[in-house]
Amino acid sequence: MFRKLGRQIRAIPHKGKEPYLSFYKILGFYPDRIDLYKEAVTHRSSPMRSSNGRLINNERLEFLGDAILDAIVADILYKEFRSKKEGFLTNMRSRIVQRDTLNKLAVELGLDKLIVSSTRNLAHNTNIHGDALEALIGAIYLDQGYRVAKKFVFETLIKQHLSIEEVMKSEVDFKSRLIEWGQKNKIDVSFNVIESSYDEHNNPVFVACVSVGDIEIGTGMGYSKKESHQMAAKEAIQRIRDDKALRQTLISTTKKDTDEKSPEPNETDFDDLNNEFLSEP
Repeated sequence: MFRKLGRQIRAIPHKGKEPYLSFYKILGFYPDRIDLYKEAVTHRSSPMRSSNGRLINNERLEFLGDAILDAIVADILYKEFRSKKEGFLTNMRSRIVQRDTLNKLAVELGLDKLIVSSTRNLAHNTNIHGDALEALIGAIYLDQGYRVAKKFVFETLIKQHLSIEEVMKSEVDFKSRLIEWGQKNKIDVSFNVIESSYDEHNNPVFVACVSVGDIEIGTGMGYSKKESHQMAAKEAIQRIRDDKALRQTLISTTKKDTDEKSPEPNETDFDDLNNEFLSEP
């Protein structure tokens, strides 16, 4: 109670003033440490100078916000769906925090209008908006704490702009589908970024590969590591669906690694899983 009252008193001199008002419209409260929020909307292409003279951008806050968002969404889903198993919860979290969703939410909040960037093509699939939203969540966490960050995610992002019921009906992302398929078949699925560079607009570009068992079966390029993983998983899923010889190889690999007491997968098992997890949208 006293902490909340203290925040309200500290906010009085800033009410109606920019940039406090702009952030208030998005957050529903006035920031204490406005520098954190300015940093959150500062893209790497246009860094700002901190009070100690150091050039900073929102990449560190994005890293923190990504982890905080994952924890908050997991917390919410765990309490919301008490009878659901781990696989369902993992898929739901993946769909809520996926980059396309975060980009859309950032624009709906109006966060895109606050981003400071010299990148020429913000409409390009660079994920600038989603990255800034994650950085904003990191700023809220540092400025106000976990409870306020969780309230913002649940009350503002999920309840106002994202229906959990609609998310449940939406298509599972490719990476989660492939991982779950691998778990069902007792086959390891691993992702690795094998190359990183910059495009003509100085935006980062990543190339990732995915291995199923010991076989590399998909590569993908994206403007974030997550996006490159998605593209690699999509290619891998397509190959598993279309390449019977590859499925036979995966079956053979699984048979070697499966305990003799465990039932061995067969082609029918793989076909069933293809229909359930690997079908196209």
